Amino acid sequence: MSFKNEPISSSQSESDSTLEKGKAESPEASIHLERAPEEPQLSDAHREYLLARHGRLDLNPLPSMHPEDPLNWPQWKKNVQVLMVAFHSMIATFMAAGIVPAYEGFAEAYGTDIHKSAYLTSIQIAVLGVVPFFWNPIAARFGRRPVFVMSVFGAMLCNIGGAKCTSWATQITTRALTAVCISPPLGIGSGVITELFFNEERARKMGWWTLLLTLGVPSGPFFMGFVTKHIGFTWIFWIFAILNFVQLVVYIAFGAETLFPREEVMKGATLPKTGLIPRRIGSAPLSFSGIVAPFSLARYVDVVIPALSYAIIFCYANIVIVVEMPSVFGTRYNLDAQQVGLLFISIIIGSVIGEMSAAPLTSMFLQQYERWTGKRNPANRLWSSYVGFLTVIVGLLVWGIRIQQADNGVFNVTPLVGAAIASFGNQIITTALISFAVECHRERSSDVGVFINVFRQEIGFVGPFYFPYMFETFNFAGSAGLMCGLIVVFALAPIAVLQFVRTRAA
Repeated sequence: MSFKNEPISSSQSESDSTLEKGKAESPEASIHLERAPEEPQLSDAHREYLLARHGRLDLNPLPSMHPEDPLNWPQWKKNVQVLMVAFHSMIATFMAAGIVPAYEGFAEAYGTDIHKSAYLTSIQIAVLGVVPFFWNPIAARFGRRPVFVMSVFGAMLCNIGGAKCTSWATQITTRALTAVCISPPLGIGSGVITELFFNEERARKMGWWTLLLTLGVPSGPFFMGFVTKHIGFTWIFWIFAILNFVQLVVYIAFGAETLFPREEVMKGATLPKTGLIPRRIGSAPLSFSGIVAPFSLARYVDVVIPALSYAIIFCYANIVIVVEMPSVFGTRYNLDAQQVGLLFISIIIGSVIGEMSAAPLTSMFLQQYERWTGKRNPANRLWSSYVGFLTVIVGLLVWGIRIQQADNGVFNVTPLVGAAIASFGNQIITTALISFAVECHRERSSDVGVFINVFRQEIGFVGPFYFPYMFETFNFAGSAGLMCGLIVVFALAPIAVLQFVRTRAA
């Protein structure tokens, strides 16, 4: 197999390039692997710049000599951009789940029932999965920063409208429009991280993004439970609007454009001006093909399998626990909105500990393989996911069995222990699978993010419609066993096969 440090165009993934270069060389040419970065051929000026700025030359990808190249930014500036985008992603899911404690209030105020109130969350989940396909080509042409600024400004206006709604129909309209506005970072967040960091840094930074994305779901009900009880559900939307306003100020004050035409600049092209007013940066035209471009990744098993596996895990180790928390605990133990909200801290704790463990585990497997073979195989990121699969299965079984065994009149904390264990595993799997898929196609990292997002959101959207029937038919213990079986067959087994094939090809 041949390995070359040649640039790949933005319209072609690394796997595409590797396949075309090596078709005639080896039957293994379609397998995407990397050798440890070799020292590239550089001009003396470029070499001196890299040594002065980074202190080394074995950088992957290779930065230009331009100070506006995001790879050349100081670390604090890079971290600020990641945290802003990660928080933005968190707010998207935070706002969708944050209204869960107010379902009863919505039903009373809008003259409907609790089940219909739940559609206010479901519509946001569905929209958050689809709309990033439309934002992705816009951000690729005009830049990330203007899109993020418009995103939070639009969401702020929609949340002000939500606070003023007096009917279920108008409220579900504002929730759908809010999801449209707030959704960009769910798709292009992975692209921003790829634009900012070198290969060895991405797993940890990807972990920051995925952690906050995951935490948005449990932290929304956790905090908004207090709001619902003490000052009423209308203030949920005012608080959402205030958060969006703070984001707007931070983006204007500290946001910087991460989309950088590196190849063109290195060939002598002038860097386009950037700012709050959208200006063309990327060369790709706005077209229908740009909207559906992420679907072309369906050709690659190294994207489809991680996307499907992650979506199943997210549905059964996160969504189901969050959705069932009010009925499982609130109804059984007569808990109010604030008390139900406090239960979500178990998911938060499990997710945080999971992310603290994910990056070291992934780095350990990658470094050990590289020491043995002298080359870098992205498939070794998948080793850490098995720790996640094991803990998700254990956590789900503890959660389901202990709920089934619990006395309805006596509060039992053990299901929450299971929820924390499952959340720990969910976060490890999230970091491992997304990092693997992005590394295999890092020139299309934003497309990968959009593709994975639609799997996660739409499978998560469908789940709440059949969860009640599943628990009624199989009870909680049986349903936990069923979900674990589905995880093994449709998530764990495909990942194991994918890793085996990729490793053998190395």
